[in-house]
Amino acid sequence: MTANKTVKLNIFSENIYENWQIDERKFINIAKKILRYYMSKTEVYSASCLNGFDFKTISFDFLYCDSVKTHEINKEYREKDYPADIITFAIFADSEEKFIFDGEINLGEVIIALDKVIEEAQKKQVTKEYELAFLISHGIMHLLGFDHQTEEDYNFVVGLQNEALAAIK
Repeated sequence: MTANKTVKLNIFSENIYENWQIDERKFINIAKKILRYYMSKTEVYSASCLNGFDFKTISFDFLYCDSVKTHEINKEYREKDYPADIITFAIFADSEEKFIFDGEINLGEVIIALDKVIEEAQKKQVTKEYELAFLISHGIMHLLGFDHQTEEDYNFVVGLQNEALAAIK
């Protein structure tokens, strides 16, 4: 079963990285399209943290920053001493007690280092906008409860990201 199309999506973002003033509205719309795409895929929805719950609204946040900030967050909250391109706090997926308030599920927060996005885009020879959309799609997969501890899981997640990005063009 997939979530029906009447689910409201509340996606918030804040950009504290001064060297790239992204079009936040554009990337919120991209995130909405990606999430709707994932929710339309039976195999994704049925394996996600949303399956089996009654809700009217899904919300989550994006924080755009630099790798200095992701390094701090990694050290403080994850006990990892390196800057990350993306950190996801999947509060709904990772919680033992699934909290739904007034029909709304808050999936959590995705933190993306825009300097790392620019660096990775140059390495991959893609636009920084494409690389950012790719990371947004990755963060959404984590918010839905998907991980990539094995090569098979990694290939599944990245394959879906590529599918989603191709589908929303």
